[in-house]
Amino acid sequence: MNILIVEDEKSLAGEIARYLTRENFLCEIAHTGAEASEKIAVNLYDFILLDLGLPDYNGIDLISEARKISSESAFIIITARGAVEERIKGLDLGADDYLPKPFALAELHARIMAVARRKFRINSPDIPLGSFTLIISARKLMSGDREVQLTKKEFDLLYYLAINRNKVMTRHQLYEHIWGNILDDQYDSNFIDVHIRNIRKKLNAHSPSPWLETVRGVGYRISNETK
Repeated sequence: MNILIVEDEKSLAGEIARYLTRENFLCEIAHTGAEASEKIAVNLYDFILLDLGLPDYNGIDLISEARKISSESAFIIITARGAVEERIKGLDLGADDYLPKPFALAELHARIMAVARRKFRINSPDIPLGSFTLIISARKLMSGDREVQLTKKEFDLLYYLAINRNKVMTRHQLYEHIWGNILDDQYDSNFIDVHIRNIRKKLNAHSPSPWLETVRGVGYRISNETK
């Protein structure tokens, strides 16, 4: 998943980005509100980690602005400000969680995963897909007691489709959320098709996978038939 870290303290922003990258997130950093505003206007993010105390912007205003542009993004406020009024205002404007500084990076990761479960309505740490099971914590796809050998990006693609179950995801959306933000002239939709074809081949070697659907001219989805 794609994360924007809005934090003016450069060392902390870098530390968060390195940690979350190791946890298989895609991370971008904005050190100012203006920079964050520009990124949010043109890119899609699954999560925005936001420091309220920015040098050029009131973080509360940025939440309000960003919510109008990126309504599906999840916001986690990370700030040293401890006033109850600030927390309430941020949450009222649509923030999904609040984590005061200083914090452990492991707790930040746990909060992100908890928000993701609520956002995508995941009630279990594992996701059933027909006769398969995605083991999220271990990043494995199992067919019974046998592991289906997926590459990192193949797992990420299947996982992102799974948590957006029954929603048609365009090739561009999948590319942006799995490989990061790119310029339009760098985008090659066939890249996604090749990865989906490889995933299907591996799935069908174990069991039929009609639930992984192609929506002609648009993209792909995992249907509710996997329930």
